[in-house]
Amino acid sequence: MNSWRECKLGEVVDIGSSKRIFYNEYVDSGVPFYRSKEVIEKYSRKNVSTELFITKDKFQEIKNRFGVPQSGDMLLTSVGTLGIPYIVEDDEEFYFKDGNLTWFKNFSNELLNQYLYYWIISPLGKDSLLSSSIGSTQPALTIQGLKNLDISLPPLEEQKAIAEVLSSLDDKIDLLHRQNHTLEELAQTLFRQWFIEEADEGWEAGTLDDILSVKGGTTPSTTNSDFWDGNISWTTPRDLSSHVGVYFFRTERKITEEGLKKISSGLLPIGTVLLSSRAPVGYLAISDIPVAINQGYIAILDDKDFSKYFIYLWLKENMEYIISNANGSTFLEISKSVFKSLEIVMPPKELRLKFDYEVISIFEKIKTNSKQIQTLENLRDTLLPKLLSGEVRVEG
Repeated sequence: MNSWRECKLGEVVDIGSSKRIFYNEYVDSGVPFYRSKEVIEKYSRKNVSTELFITKDKFQEIKNRFGVPQSGDMLLTSVGTLGIPYIVEDDEEFYFKDGNLTWFKNFSNELLNQYLYYWIISPLGKDSLLSSSIGSTQPALTIQGLKNLDISLPPLEEQKAIAEVLSSLDDKIDLLHRQNHTLEELAQTLFRQWFIEEADEGWEAGTLDDILSVKGGTTPSTTNSDFWDGNISWTTPRDLSSHVGVYFFRTERKITEEGLKKISSGLLPIGTVLLSSRAPVGYLAISDIPVAINQGYIAILDDKDFSKYFIYLWLKENMEYIISNANGSTFLEISKSVFKSLEIVMPPKELRLKFDYEVISIFEKIKTNSKQIQTLENLRDTLLPKLLSGEVRVEG
């Protein structure tokens, strides 16, 4: 550690924001305009769904006068969900919201951008960001606060070695995520082909209540310690907010047997399909663990001769239809009764069984990949604080 240098973050990288863009400058298409949402989606490997754009001319004007993010620069979410980093990729053209994202550029020869990325997401970095944030209702990171953060820097070659170890794990994780995305797209394409494009007018019409059972949940009193920190997985839709993929393996919180008694639906089995029913409607996953749920879910059991694969793919294919039936003034919510009454065309059993036979291997491969992702993520998360603190050293 003797060769590590203690300094302020602002000494080794320029930290700033963007030129303000006004609402009347947004257009329906053009150069993408990023906020925290887009950076969070990139960080969690979701498909980025940009909703705001500026014109090419406006982008060029800003680029000429103020500059725009270049390859290797980094953006950091700075309001609300704090401290999510994103390193700009080659030939990426976009602009971003002032105050919402902070811009790191002109990295000195003492700081590698990837090292800073991993420092930010390490426990040490997270604690530093949290301690420098302001505001209680909506926490925020200020440019000056970020500049004054203390950071310990190993020699550049050691930074590179640390980043290479961690990025090699992330690359493997990313490859598996992309494989899973391709596999899920394949399953969805087969579903569309079998049950939409080749649908038969003679198939029976019904409702979701005819093909599945639903369960609701609740939150045991958070003031009663007897209900919490047990060994029973308990989930809220927040667990799925950054979730990528089909299968769901872990929850942020756990409850006790006493807490479980407060939930009428009890412990739901492996294979339960979870659909968030409010704030927002539409998070979707298949649980690979026994799990209890809060009131923000509709839990779906495949106990009426329609497989969880069919149900999952039908829900995904018809998510806009599901959301269109939600209502509410504060936030959209779809009730269990409304959900069960949604209409569905029911293919014959023989065809469904053939379809299940076609897709089960796809879903099993997705599950295998997902478990490998979990193993790699655990390894990375174990190594991360040790490498960034100097507890574990790598040769540069």
